[in-house]
Amino acid sequence: MGAIRTPRDKWIEEGLRLLAAGGPEAVRVEVLAQTLGVSKGGFYGYFRNRAALLEEMLDAWEGGVTEGVIERIERDGGDARERLGRLFDFVGSGEKPVTGAGVELAIRDWARRDEAVAHRLRRADNRRMDYLRELYGAFCPDEDDVEARCLITFSLRIGDHLIAADNGPRSRAEVLAAVRTRLLR
Repeated sequence: MGAIRTPRDKWIEEGLRLLAAGGPEAVRVEVLAQTLGVSKGGFYGYFRNRAALLEEMLDAWEGGVTEGVIERIERDGGDARERLGRLFDFVGSGEKPVTGAGVELAIRDWARRDEAVAHRLRRADNRRMDYLRELYGAFCPDEDDVEARCLITFSLRIGDHLIAADNGPRSRAEVLAAVRTRLLR
């Protein structure tokens, strides 16, 4: 009986965790193998080199935060407000490393220094904004209102994790719930 190989997606998922923790410089084959409890040889069965892994990590992230999220939200149907509610819940959960805030912030930081990553980030952000426009546009007749709601929603996704300020007498969860209620009107 042959040895069981560590699946390709586990290498990518762990790479995304390392990216979130320390940026692209932290994604090292030796560290990945050690974290996964396997030899480096398994890595080279899937990837030519570290650069190939980084590309596949970006592929997983981009697909995961765009079409992956959209498919998940659309799967259960409902009107635009219901789908937006599910989107808020899902994005807020940080369920998988690929859609978590840590990876999101690490990729944004990486994009500041790498034009190819910046291009992918722009493409992903544009796809996400297009989806928000579609949803808000279903119940907001004013294009300016739609654009404002999209920008606020997307800004909350990115910025909420960077804000350290207290929320007065309310918890952050209470404030975010109030914002959500207002955006869905």
